[in-house]
Amino acid sequence: MNRTSSQTVFIVDDDDDLRDALAMLMRAVGLHAETFASARDFLYGFNPRDSGCLVLDIRMPGMTGLDLQAELHKRRIRLPIVFLTGHADVPLAVRAMKAGAVDFIQKPLDEHRLVVAVMNALKADADQNRLPTQPDAERTDTADKADKLALLSKRERDVLQLLIDGKQSREIAETLCISLKTIEFHRANIREKLGVANLPELFKLVLTK
Repeated sequence: MNRTSSQTVFIVDDDDDLRDALAMLMRAVGLHAETFASARDFLYGFNPRDSGCLVLDIRMPGMTGLDLQAELHKRRIRLPIVFLTGHADVPLAVRAMKAGAVDFIQKPLDEHRLVVAVMNALKADADQNRLPTQPDAERTDTADKADKLALLSKRERDVLQLLIDGKQSREIAETLCISLKTIEFHRANIREKLGVANLPELFKLVLTK
């Protein structure tokens, strides 16, 4: 059993379509997600005893994402936040990071990068709350993951690390000085050896405890 099984990804965005798409993405990687159309709706529905992280739009009508971050601080609620920002909002996002946000993702969203950020936020939440785990099951999961990772060649491990760092195939090819076709070959091998069908499943396997 991994720690994310008892955590929730709280998504707060006034864009209905984006909010629903983000919830589907989180559920696709095995995470529990709840959505809210406004910061005030979130404050009304959130139970401070719940664990997880917050995926939060920085600009919303009424109470903004920064306002919500400040209110959570005031209430001493330590919920890791991943901010969603437009290009013009980067200075605001930097301010949010200084106030304790885990990360900020620019729109249009890179699903790869967002999943990595959310997994990191959930890990930060688990660490600060010391969530209970099932030791025997956790050891089994860890050993199984280690066995699968041991199947990877050194080059495949290099590619995997760059994927987890949020790099796209073209960037990985440039970093490793090999062709894009070779990168796609390595990615296919990684998926086969680790027993995953897509990137979200890959992130879930590698980034969760």
